[in-house]
Amino acid sequence: MLKRRDFLKAGAATALAPLPSLAADSPGQAGTVPEPKRELPLVQQTDVIVCGGGPAGFAAALSAARSGAKTTLIELHGCLGGVWTASLLSNIIDADGKTGLMQELMDRLSASDAQYTPTQYDAELMKWTLEQMCKEAGVEVRLHTRVTAAYRTKRNAIDYLVTESFSGREAWKAKVYIDATGNGDLAAQAGCGFDEGEPGTRRVQPMSLMVMLSGLREEDLVAEGYIKGPGRDGSPSETGKRKLHADILKAGVDASYSMPSFFVIRPDLVALMTNHQYGVSALDANAISRATVEARHEVNRIVEALRGRGGLWANLRIVTTAAQIGIREGRRIHGLYTLTKEDLVRGAQFDDGVCTVRFTVDIHSLVRGEGGGYGSGGVRMKPYQIPLRALIARDVTNLMLAGRCISGDFYAHASYRVTGNAVPMGEAAGKVAAKAALTHRLPKEVGWGEV
Repeated sequence: MLKRRDFLKAGAATALAPLPSLAADSPGQAGTVPEPKRELPLVQQTDVIVCGGGPAGFAAALSAARSGAKTTLIELHGCLGGVWTASLLSNIIDADGKTGLMQELMDRLSASDAQYTPTQYDAELMKWTLEQMCKEAGVEVRLHTRVTAAYRTKRNAIDYLVTESFSGREAWKAKVYIDATGNGDLAAQAGCGFDEGEPGTRRVQPMSLMVMLSGLREEDLVAEGYIKGPGRDGSPSETGKRKLHADILKAGVDASYSMPSFFVIRPDLVALMTNHQYGVSALDANAISRATVEARHEVNRIVEALRGRGGLWANLRIVTTAAQIGIREGRRIHGLYTLTKEDLVRGAQFDDGVCTVRFTVDIHSLVRGEGGGYGSGGVRMKPYQIPLRALIARDVTNLMLAGRCISGDFYAHASYRVTGNAVPMGEAAGKVAAKAALTHRLPKEVGWGEV
């Protein structure tokens, strides 16, 4: 084994060596190199570690800490909120009727003037609100940190995980782990089985890059029919989406998304979703990089073209594009139960149901030739429940799941993946993980009635 000083010398020497060039269309690896074995600093041993600080991870960490477990939340970006903040989603879907942390968060956002409509919010105030709630509960938050490996015991439990950050490569231990990364990164690193994409084809839903705009007035968007009404009624209308798409085409841009949507954040600040990046796997860094660059190019072209038409658009400017392109679909980790299309059709109810989903099956066109919009895939769902068993990993005993990486099929995922459901999923996972950690049990041994 290399001593630390020798490893640093070796690293410094290899850093000067020329690296093979990877073309933009590279299929992947240019070969392999050995990584020297080394001892890692163990940062922490705790009760519960949550990986991913988005809607599901925030809720999981908060509920675990409030349940008495010593809890650490590890997040890739420089803020909490994930798709809400780093991706600037700006809209909370399927939050109606949710109690617990979802309602508490909505009340808190409203009290702090972060929420302009019942579901549309100011991303900056969302960041601050989530951080303050975690701080008050005693959650230890580590930002700017990516999970890169996980190692199992002979009994198929995660022994420790490994991260990379400004502090280098570090190890972390917990009694129970929760994967709320969206893409199921921790579970995959730990060796869990998973599915991806449409059955048979593995085609995935497209990605979208959100953009914040200035130069538009809410009253004008209402008068022109792009949104339903001012203030609490400021959601996009179906006719408004079609009208905006027609305007973009008239401006000379062949838009990739045929149902673009405005979300009013303030009377003079508007969020816009106006692009689709098709055929991009959330497991392919090269593809996501290209998709992000292409998406940013498209939204800039759209804004520039609209501004050139004058009138309503004369002062239109991009304030910022999202730091993270919005990913609708990644890994679906195998759990103790897999939620299916048939469960949605029959409106399944479960003894261990942790969340009722009312959002439709929402499948955005998988290829551009399918129309560039969205549909239900022919599935007529009824309100249904997500069972706790779908939040417990099948292949690793001390791992739970929360958010869109839980165990479900392609069609079920297209319904439950929205953030109004991610929060109660996270809340449930956090409570069960805390109970399991504090009573020295596995998550599958904790009854939902206990928490």
